[in-house]
Amino acid sequence: MNLSSYQKARYARHLELPEIGATGQARLAAGSVLVVGVGGLGSPAAFYLAAAGVGRIGVMDGDTLELSNLQRQILHRTADLGRPKTVSAADTLNALNPEVTIVPIPQHLTAANGREMIEGYDVVIDATDSFAAKFLIADLCHAAGRPVVHGGIRAFEGSAMTVIPGRSACYRCVFEQPPTAEEDTPRGPLSTLPGVIGTVQATEAIKLLLEAPPETLLVNRLFVFDAWHLTARTVRVMRRNGCSCKMCRTRG
Repeated sequence: MNLSSYQKARYARHLELPEIGATGQARLAAGSVLVVGVGGLGSPAAFYLAAAGVGRIGVMDGDTLELSNLQRQILHRTADLGRPKTVSAADTLNALNPEVTIVPIPQHLTAANGREMIEGYDVVIDATDSFAAKFLIADLCHAAGRPVVHGGIRAFEGSAMTVIPGRSACYRCVFEQPPTAEEDTPRGPLSTLPGVIGTVQATEAIKLLLEAPPETLLVNRLFVFDAWHLTARTVRVMRRNGCSCKMCRTRG
């Protein structure tokens, strides 16, 4: 794919980076990412994917916009209250970058619709807000053979990790089982926290599309950010013996 003069101007800063250049920018334009959840995490993730020139971005969410969402969900505006989040997200992203194809999917991901949906994209961003959804996405991405960038936030702390089926520790290797309903109850978060973690997720997705070296990714690593104390650390994670997921069991 040859970049047009418009694309060369729009993505000039990317073209200056030897890790991206014209070849990498063409890969982004040919790539696709499914963002599951366009709330706190999905908003900055989808925004930066569109800005970066990722060719096709699916935004999947079954919710409508509520007033309390506006404290952190930056894809949406006050005038969007009551609208499906996918519709207001698509409006914002199309206005940001008309070259990118935005696919609004106004439904929740389920076991019934998930695998076929995921198979239509190169990379998945898990921007959901419950452990049940995250475990489901982990299983579906394994079945579809698609890399997934998980992200989670609560109060002042957030985390992110990338899973490549068959090549890395999985989500269950880190989080053995879903927490209790009380533990899984959302708390907060600080309005700026999803911006940090969602941007990390977008960065990982971009690097996956660029086929960046594995050591540059959050593969077998968990990124943890504490917004209150402004600290960040990366924890090494390994495949856990006895992990219950099909991916780990089939690797013996």
